[in-house]
Amino acid sequence: MPPSDPPPSTWRLEPPPDDHPDDLWALGADLEPGTLLAAYRLGLFPMPLGDRIGWFSPARRGVVPLEPLSSSRSLRRASRKYEIRIDTAFADVVAGCTRPGDPASWIDPAIVAAYERLHELGWVHSVEAWDEHGLAGGLYGVAIGGLFAAESMFHTRTDASKAAFVGLVTLLRDAGDPGRRLVDVQWLTPHLASLGAVEIGRFEYRRRLAAALETEAAF
Repeated sequence: MPPSDPPPSTWRLEPPPDDHPDDLWALGADLEPGTLLAAYRLGLFPMPLGDRIGWFSPARRGVVPLEPLSSSRSLRRASRKYEIRIDTAFADVVAGCTRPGDPASWIDPAIVAAYERLHELGWVHSVEAWDEHGLAGGLYGVAIGGLFAAESMFHTRTDASKAAFVGLVTLLRDAGDPGRRLVDVQWLTPHLASLGAVEIGRFEYRRRLAAALETEAAF
């Protein structure tokens, strides 16, 4: 079933110029479904900054090329250890990603509620790694056309988040047009680099985003 369209945002959203030097672009607005979807289509994503919402467009963006799929030994091992499921435990995945008790976690109750609403409308999905003991890890993100904007991942057992990531990449590759699809991971970290992520500039990100938004959804 295709996602349900929410009411359009009441805010006027604009992307930063390509040469804007900072990752943070704007403050304010809201986390309504229409606002969030409009922001992602412009290459923006939210994070709470105190009692306000910050809208980010990194000058150097972390993305994961789908071609070729990394076949490192650790990723192959991770993919064999777990069963991958989609959208069977969304709330539990988000709860795991909040890292309860960690003061550095940016996923606050307002963020949780906002993405749960988008999930109910069919725009946000979880990719989950399960074993005989239950949910072992997973990730969630926003899917618009061929864009998958990964928001966060977690694991409670070894390699579970890697397995979920491999499951996501496999799903997107199997959907066809892998060269036009875009997996956005926001900022490059050593962990994401080990999974195949690379950095690209804002202009190149927007070029790839435009192509991805015109590509058929995988979910």
